[in-house]
Amino acid sequence: MYNRFVTSLPLNQILHGDCIDVLASMPENSADVIFADPPYNLQLRNDLYRPDMSKVDAVDDGWDKFEDFREYDVFTRKWLSACQRVLKDTGTIWVIGSYHNIYRVGAIMQELGFWILNDVVWIKNNPMPNFRGVRFTNAHETMIWAQKIKGASYTFNHHSMKALNDDLQMRSDWTIPLVTGKKRIKLNGSKAHSTQKPEGLLYRVILSSTDVGDVILDPFFGSGTTGAVAKMLGRDWIGIERDEKYIKVARERIDAVAESDPEAVNVEKPKQARIPFGSLVESGYLSVGQSLFFAKDDTKAKILSNGHLKCGDITGSIHGVAKALMNGAPVNGWDVWYYKDGRKKYSINRLRGLIREEKDM
Repeated sequence: MYNRFVTSLPLNQILHGDCIDVLASMPENSADVIFADPPYNLQLRNDLYRPDMSKVDAVDDGWDKFEDFREYDVFTRKWLSACQRVLKDTGTIWVIGSYHNIYRVGAIMQELGFWILNDVVWIKNNPMPNFRGVRFTNAHETMIWAQKIKGASYTFNHHSMKALNDDLQMRSDWTIPLVTGKKRIKLNGSKAHSTQKPEGLLYRVILSSTDVGDVILDPFFGSGTTGAVAKMLGRDWIGIERDEKYIKVARERIDAVAESDPEAVNVEKPKQARIPFGSLVESGYLSVGQSLFFAKDDTKAKILSNGHLKCGDITGSIHGVAKALMNGAPVNGWDVWYYKDGRKKYSINRLRGLIREEKDM
């Protein structure tokens, strides 16, 4: 078990134990991104057979069995709350699931204060047929991508994802095959893990929402797909897994991955176009006469028609007024001014990001 008194992160290690207990022992605000592949609560009660009466190798593991929805919801709330504490304020979390659980998970995430950025549909081009023919074939799973704090800055490598998609903006429907054949990790001739995820899926997750050197944490590590792809892309990772059998499989798998080539993974980000503060007013994101709030003490400043702020006797740019309020200390105005949307306050940086997205469309 990871020692609760150790403050440094156990980078590139698999921690043995229940994820809720292990997460409670980790430092707050320490992970850049979390990828979670929790039990889906498939509610399988009987064996599944093909038309020829051969048994389907379905997910019937003990870790996916819950007494009822209430028990599953309690479990979900506990592990999500534990993840929320460990995730950085600028961090994001990905959670994958199926129709059995993803709607319950999403509702609990919203209740806890996570802000959903996207739902991404993983479309399987080789799904398992519905052998009984009583429903549509389940050909997709859903990932929820959310940030810890609404309006906080977060990593999204838009240009890398666009490049990966033949210079077209990547959509939220990803067609990636199930893991089969030689890509499926075997143990004594059988599947090492019943829900092994494709490396292509984690490749997009990690490339889109982390930078080289970031820490991605996986609280349900399983066969180690997250760690293998993170190592490939030059990211640090932490895995939590309670089953020693899976830990052994994951370690051997990750050890076999070659160290990343720094030149290949350190892709230079395109320089972002300068966005003047006045653009927020011109574009209607902020209004003339609207109040902004200074982060340090909630001091109000009024937005003028020319994009300057007026705060008492001080008039000037977002940077100049902020500097005056900080007694001459250097400060970036984008980092310290907030606007109100309803009862909540958000960084003006969020609006700058929206304008950049529009320009990239």
